[in-house]
Amino acid sequence: MIYKADLHTHSTASDGQYAPAELAELVKKRGAQVWALTDHDSVDGVMEAQAASDQRNLRMLRGVELSADDYLNLHILGYGFSAPALQEWLNSLKGGRNDRKYRIRDFLRTKGLEIPLDEVDEEAAGGSIGRPHFAMVMLRHGYVSTRKEAFDRYLDTPEFQEIEKGTKPSARECVERIKAAGGKVSLAHPYQIVLNEETLEELVKRLKGYGLDAIECYYPIHTPEQTAEYLSIAKKYGLHITGGSDFHGEKNKPDHPLAAWELELDWLL
Repeated sequence: MIYKADLHTHSTASDGQYAPAELAELVKKRGAQVWALTDHDSVDGVMEAQAASDQRNLRMLRGVELSADDYLNLHILGYGFSAPALQEWLNSLKGGRNDRKYRIRDFLRTKGLEIPLDEVDEEAAGGSIGRPHFAMVMLRHGYVSTRKEAFDRYLDTPEFQEIEKGTKPSARECVERIKAAGGKVSLAHPYQIVLNEETLEELVKRLKGYGLDAIECYYPIHTPEQTAEYLSIAKKYGLHITGGSDFHGEKNKPDHPLAAWELELDWLL
């Protein structure tokens, strides 16, 4: 069955602008029938999001977005898993994210940028600290003129990747843990992955061997050519198709508005 859906969103439980209940209201207004809350390494917002979705006759999927160590920007989306089965592991990843803020601060210091961590913590508002929070503080201090510049010059570079190496789980562990917890797995925003040892198709083939179920083919800034490529790879390897906005809010990620992609979701629901 075809549903209008957005399967990639973030709330204040990680680095999003809106609380989970506020996000549910925005999703409903956008016209989606199904959505997933996929905060980074966290399911802390799921219960609030579920209650708000039930009140609005929205189908909501428990989700999470995981960062894998294999390549820069290799992200794994998990759906419909048992939260208790993953909670201890996710808590350890969240602890690693908290430690990460010191590594990012020290990296930025080598570039001549002094970022007060209390301002980063304030920006995160109790959620899981991520690069977007640093980008907002950098913008406020005038180190960059746009959030995008913060990523292009500092937070999304090969040099930055080096400080991240060995601090995240492997893609195999991400996929296998979600599958073991009864969930489904999709490869997020393929265009972002900074590949060096494999082609995208080779990576997808490897991930399918671990249990990958789908590819996020529909994404706000995929070009038509990229979307066609990802749809072709999904078809070749018998994978399902997901789509998501990667919504973080107008303040945090203004070029990623909420979406309502038409998706076949019987396999997921």
